[in-house]
Amino acid sequence: MLLTAPPRPSVTTRLAPVLPLLAAGVTVLLWASAFVAIRHVGTDFSPGALTLGRLLVASVVLGALLLARGVTVARRPAGTADRWPARSHWWLVAVCGVTWFGAYNVALNAAEQRVDAGTAAMLVNIGPVLIAVLAGLLLGEGFPGGLAAGGAVAFAGVVLIAVATPGRQADRWGVLLGLVAAVTYAVGVVAQKPLLASASALPVTWLAATVGVVVCLPFAPALLREVAAADVPAVGWLLYLGVFPTALAFTTWAYALARTSAGRLAATTYLVPSVTVLLAWVLLDEVPAALALLGGALCLGGVYLSRRPARRTTDG
Repeated sequence: MLLTAPPRPSVTTRLAPVLPLLAAGVTVLLWASAFVAIRHVGTDFSPGALTLGRLLVASVVLGALLLARGVTVARRPAGTADRWPARSHWWLVAVCGVTWFGAYNVALNAAEQRVDAGTAAMLVNIGPVLIAVLAGLLLGEGFPGGLAAGGAVAFAGVVLIAVATPGRQADRWGVLLGLVAAVTYAVGVVAQKPLLASASALPVTWLAATVGVVVCLPFAPALLREVAAADVPAVGWLLYLGVFPTALAFTTWAYALARTSAGRLAATTYLVPSVTVLLAWVLLDEVPAALALLGGALCLGGVYLSRRPARRTTDG
C-alpha cells in the first residue's frame, strides 16, 4: 500500500491568518501619512474642497478597479467575486458614506488647519473607545472589562491636549473639530461592519466613497478654483490622498474589518498618532507640545485599558 503525503496548503491558505494584520498595518501607515499630507496642503485647499478632491480621486480609482475585476450581485462563495451589499443594507452605506467619508474628512481637514498633525491624530484616536461602546451596544461585541475606566482615562488625555493648545479661539475649535472627526469615524465604522458580512471590501468602499462625493458636491466650485490656483506639488499631494490613504487604505481597512471585530481592529489605530508624530517631525519639522504628548499618552493608555481582556478568576 502506497502512502501519499497530504497536499500542501497553498500560499494563500498559509498567509490567510496574517493577511488581515498586514492589511491593518498598511491602513495604519497610510492613514498616519494622511495627517501629515493634509497638514502640508492646508494652505492650498479649504477643508471641503480637499475632501471632495480626495474622495473624487478615490471613487474614480476604485470604480475603475471594479470595472476591471467585474462585480456581481449574485451570492457566491466568499472570495470568488466582488459582491454588492444587499439592498436592505444600503442605508448603512449611506450612513457610512455621509459620516465617515464625508463629515469625518471635512472635520479632520478643518481641524488640521488649527492644530498640528500629531495632535489631530491623537484627538481622532479617541474614536476606538467610541467604537468599542457602539460595537458593544449595536453589534453584540460585548463590553470588555475596564471599558469605563479606559474611556475616562482617554477623555482625560483629550482634555490635556485641549489645554496644551495655544490660547487662540481657532485652536480650541480645532480640538472640537478633532472630536467631531472621532465621533463620525466611530459611527462610520460601526455602520460599515454589518455590510461586510455579505459584501466585499472593494464595492463597499467604492459605494461609501461615492456617497461622500455626492454629499461634498457643494464644495465643487471651491475645488475648481483652488486646483487652478494650486502648484503642481499641492495637486500631487491631493492625488496621493485620494489614491493611497483613501482608495487603498480604506479598502485594506474594510478587508481586515470583515475578518475581525470592530473593536479589536480599531485597537490597531492606536499606533497612528505615534507614526504621525514621527512623520510630522521628519517631513514638517513639527512636534506637539509636551503636555499634548502627555495627553496623547493618556489617550493611548485609556484605549488600551478599554480593550484589555477581563481577567479570569478561578475557584479555590
